[in-house]
Amino acid sequence: MIYIQHPRDSVIENVEKMINCGDPSFGGAMYTCPSCGNFKYVPFRCHSRFCPTCGNMYAIDRTTSMSFKIINVQHRHCVFTIAGKLRPLFLNDRSLLNCLFSAVNSVVTHMFHKDNKTELFTPGFICVLHTFGRDLKWNPHIHCLISEGGIGNSLHWRHKKHFNYRLLRDSFQTALLNELHSKIGDSFKKLKASIYHEHKNGFYVRAMPNKCNPSNVIKYIGRYLGRPVIATSRIDSYDGDFVTFHYNRHEDEKLVIETIPVLDFMPRLTQHIPEKHFKMIRYYGIYARHRKSDQSLHRAISREKHKIFLSFNRWRESILLSFGYDPLKCPSCGTTMLFLELYFNHKPVPLHQLYERVMRKHRCRSPASPSSLPQSPVTWYNQRI
Repeated sequence: MIYIQHPRDSVIENVEKMINCGDPSFGGAMYTCPSCGNFKYVPFRCHSRFCPTCGNMYAIDRTTSMSFKIINVQHRHCVFTIAGKLRPLFLNDRSLLNCLFSAVNSVVTHMFHKDNKTELFTPGFICVLHTFGRDLKWNPHIHCLISEGGIGNSLHWRHKKHFNYRLLRDSFQTALLNELHSKIGDSFKKLKASIYHEHKNGFYVRAMPNKCNPSNVIKYIGRYLGRPVIATSRIDSYDGDFVTFHYNRHEDEKLVIETIPVLDFMPRLTQHIPEKHFKMIRYYGIYARHRKSDQSLHRAISREKHKIFLSFNRWRESILLSFGYDPLKCPSCGTTMLFLELYFNHKPVPLHQLYERVMRKHRCRSPASPSSLPQSPVTWYNQRI
């Protein structure tokens, strides 16, 4: 099957991870109850963005990370789309997807800089690449969250409510086509000319005002920027041969129910798996730089609250919030279970041996002796009794 379909290496890696997600033979953590002695084994997850479970957790973590950077001002959610004729180019050569980010960066930066060429106001904006439409077909486009204002060279903040749609459309079309021309070469000239002829008003850019205020920024980012390719709730049925899923059409929000063979459904999903180490989320402007002057900007979520928000993303707290039960609560006596041991391939691996193995592999400095390592909760408990 691998030879016939010729999948990319990243597809093979992510699919294998997803298949083995939660398999106890790949390791896990053992917990024990200090009161009644019950044991509980928690297997490791695959941490693949393609996995429905781990991908959702990845989206939550990325959403939280993005929300920490947001300045306490109104933001504008913009969507930069491309011509249909360009889509196969990005599918055949995925390195060209970097051109989308470069084009959006140059357009947004130019839109703010032209307001005052002395101050050169710089906004903060986050770009997220989506390669999928609601019907799961290949449709690369950029979701961009832009602050409605920027900071100048004199550290003066200037609000910006008016976004010139015509400028965004024409500038994005020109910037992207020039980027592709420089990457592909003169063979792109004919396609470039035909696109200019067919899209005389530029590429469609949605930049209408929206309700993305700082108070609901996490919810907004999670819904539009951090969502996976398809939620499991959208998959209605699978009988072994056909998959039925639904979506709301963009044009009129009409509910569409589609049933396709499973061998057609899988390529629709796997084509959206990015190459290894490819950054789907990128920060620009204020959100990308680290200047002391920018530290005075008031963030939507203060640094004192970061630990509180991050605590909600931990495994134990996430299970408690989602399903209403504590996974480390002993089912017999209700006592909180303690960590006992790590396992890998059904073989117990103490923490200090795991450290030694990693350090030997990466040629790091010698690890601390087992006696100097922190005691596990179980060891500490046994010594106390």
